[in-house]
Amino acid sequence: MAYEGCEVDNAMDVVVIGAGIAGLVAARALVRGGTEVAVLEARDRVGGRLLNGELPGGAPIEVGGQWVGPGQDHVLALIDELGLRTFPTHIAGRHIAEIGVARSEYRGRIPKLNPLALADVAQAQWRLDRLARRVAAAEPWRADHAEDLDAQTFATWLRRAAHTAGGRSFFQLITEAVFSAEPEDLSALWAAFYVGAAGGLDALINTAGGAQQDRVVGGSQTIALALAEELGDRVVLGAAVTDIEWEASGVRIVAGGTTVRARRAVIAVPPPLAARIRFTPGLPGDRDQLVQRMPMGRVIKINVVYDEPFWRRAGLSGQANSDQRPLGTVFDNTPLEGSPGVLVGFLEGRHADIGARLDLADRRAQVIDDLAGYFGPQARHPIAYIERDWAEEEFSRGCYGAFTTPGTLTRFGPALRTPVGPLHWAGTETATRWVGYMDGAAESGHRAAREIASALVRSRA
Repeated sequence: MAYEGCEVDNAMDVVVIGAGIAGLVAARALVRGGTEVAVLEARDRVGGRLLNGELPGGAPIEVGGQWVGPGQDHVLALIDELGLRTFPTHIAGRHIAEIGVARSEYRGRIPKLNPLALADVAQAQWRLDRLARRVAAAEPWRADHAEDLDAQTFATWLRRAAHTAGGRSFFQLITEAVFSAEPEDLSALWAAFYVGAAGGLDALINTAGGAQQDRVVGGSQTIALALAEELGDRVVLGAAVTDIEWEASGVRIVAGGTTVRARRAVIAVPPPLAARIRFTPGLPGDRDQLVQRMPMGRVIKINVVYDEPFWRRAGLSGQANSDQRPLGTVFDNTPLEGSPGVLVGFLEGRHADIGARLDLADRRAQVIDDLAGYFGPQARHPIAYIERDWAEEEFSRGCYGAFTTPGTLTRFGPALRTPVGPLHWAGTETATRWVGYMDGAAESGHRAAREIASALVRSRA
């Protein structure tokens, strides 16, 4: 990889902006097709929303996106091609659920809720999955009743679908865990599309058989690191793009002290960051209006490290959820080797808003209190505390992904993927399957590469 201040060939076929999975997959596919490519990355590292931290002793731990699961064919194929391996998330033992005022410990998939609440959750999920199947398409804005769905928040839809306090609390917790946002924040159409793009709510929230089933040996950032190694000095770090001048015949991109000219460009950064680039001429109004209405979710991800996974000896899996605690979702994040013990938890949506306003000591104390509430007094004695506030990341501004506010998809949805002259859009938010996940990012990179390969062939004809 090259570094800031390096001169880049001014006669590129394609420049890719962003060295997350989407950008790197697009670049790799284009290079394999014989296209000259440069990748410009604002950070001093690759991976985007994937990042490995370090445990005591030096072993890697994921502080960004980390899980893969069945049906995520693009990223699983990529992991295999790169010679990487996965291992299952630890789930043996009893899970903990605190919904309402009751605590339950359970095995399997379904927590022990009040029977009325459990029945309410089941019927509301059935309604959501049925709705999601109807809008699970590349163009959800064309679905039946799309305008009615897009005119309301997901909270409004849930108030009509769920009839008990326990049912509504469950779906608020699920919304925070899946979108790192509140049901009031996002369009009901986007929520249905997102669920449908994963194949249903169970696929999103389950561990075994679902999106949290497996982890990547060595941490998920190894995917991006392996892709970047393959691309070599085509990847330029420390190159934050500020300006893009474009016309039908090509682009001129300014990134600090580096200027790149190319025939086409892939913008593979989150929508709010794409909106901060100065385009000359300005982008079409629909595209600009779209990204103004796609905020990022907000999450603080926290790995708390112990000498050993003590909860396993107590017969607990390390998986816990609560609609009362700020740390509403917890998993066992212990490395494959079995030590040290790691619990990973998330402050999501409004809990991240509040948590970010605390100083580090107070935030840490709150997290440890929640873990002790779940797992007992031994949780009060960690050997390390590792957190990442993704809203503070200059070149992420949030996680897990962006979502659309009410009215956005039906008014401006076609601008989500449609190229603008020589400009092509990638990133997990532009996927048609597994939106918001690594798999969606990989899919979008392949799609952008196909668009460009076709356009270059046409231009040479």
